[in-house]
Amino acid sequence: MTAINLGKPSMRRCFGDSVIAGVALIGVFSLAAMSAAGQAQAYRAPRTADGKPNLNGIWQALISANWDLEGHAAAAGPAPSLGAVFTKPPGLGVVEGDEIPYLPAAAAKKKANQANWVTLDPEVKCYLPGVPRATYLPYPFQIVQSQKVILISYEYAGAVRTINMEAPTKAPADSWMGWSNGRWEGETLVVDVTGQNEDTWLDRAGNFHSDVLHVVERYTPRSADILDYEATIEDPKVFSRPWKISLPLYRHLEKNARLLEYKCVEFTEELLYGHLRKQPNN
Repeated sequence: MTAINLGKPSMRRCFGDSVIAGVALIGVFSLAAMSAAGQAQAYRAPRTADGKPNLNGIWQALISANWDLEGHAAAAGPAPSLGAVFTKPPGLGVVEGDEIPYLPAAAAKKKANQANWVTLDPEVKCYLPGVPRATYLPYPFQIVQSQKVILISYEYAGAVRTINMEAPTKAPADSWMGWSNGRWEGETLVVDVTGQNEDTWLDRAGNFHSDVLHVVERYTPRSADILDYEATIEDPKVFSRPWKISLPLYRHLEKNARLLEYKCVEFTEELLYGHLRKQPNN
């Protein structure tokens, strides 16, 4: 079908400027209607008994961010004799702008961490992962929701944290998983995390933080089985400005989905304490 060009002088003589203006106005209304329809279709999660978005379930990140938050190529693993096993998978990165804004001295420490991650990474020793790393470790976690608190239980190392949903409180002391205060902003669960010790890393690439780390997480349902996760990271001792990561979390849909026991401490005993073993007398 050939389109009629109402902008030509001949068409103007036939239809008049008022008709052309009417056609243009119809176009504007059509675009507005399409935009409104798109907004009306924004996902609204099922509700709990208190009317809040229901995030209950078992979730997992399916990306390689635990290897490196920034974009990275595939690389050899720490044990060449194992061939392709434990090699580093490639990843597009989850950092907004794909660059972590380190201060100069901190950038040097990150580089040293990366060169020695096999011996220095707290994950190797089965230490608790901290926030946000607990979210994108390659293990599932479960959200159990109530009106006053939200519990997040992680398969890795049996880690647990409780998000206070009442009036914000201060951390009594620094800890591995920090202190979490939450609130709802529409469909989004916002969690303010402080009070983390400086002994956790952000990934296996040596990205780290200090004891003044401040993390603000956002969990937003995209569909029944996907959460959009964002974390804004602020640490003036290490970074020149706040920065953000974002990634999807997927619901486990197996009919018997559950967290299994993964207490890795026993796997690290030789690494951590083998040198203390009493040697037999000759």
